Amino acid sequence: MKYLFLLYGTPLDEQSAEEQRETYTAYKAANEALAKAGVLIDCAPLQPVSASTTVQVRDGETLLTDGPAAEIKEHFGGYTLVECADLDEALRWAALMPAANGGSVEVRPLVPVEVPA
Repeated sequence: MKYLFLLYGTPLDEQSAEEQRETYTAYKAANEALAKAGVLIDCAPLQPVSASTTVQVRDGETLLTDGPAAEIKEHFGGYTLVECADLDEALRWAALMPAANGGSVEVRPLVPVEVPA
C-alpha cells in the first residue's frame, strides 16, 4: 500500500546556514535508506508558504489568494511517498524522517484509484 508522509517542521528560511546543511544531510540519508529498501516512490521539499496560491471556485467564479488556505501553526515543508507492506512498516520509516525529531510526520494511506490512460 502507498503512504504519504506529510513533513512538518521549521521552515528552511528560519534556519541558520548550518541548520539548513544539517537538514539537507539528514533528509539525504533518510531518502537514501528508503531508496535502498525499495520503498521510496517520490519525495520533495516545498517552496516557502509565501510562494503558495490558494484557488477556490465559488458560484462559478475563480478566487485566487496568496498564501495557504488556512492559518498554519506548523510549517508543511515537504512530502515523501512510499510503498510499504502495511501501516506498521510505514510508521517505522516515518519515525526515521528528520521532521519527526522536533516537528512531526503525518502518515496518510492513499486510496487506490484507477487512473485513465
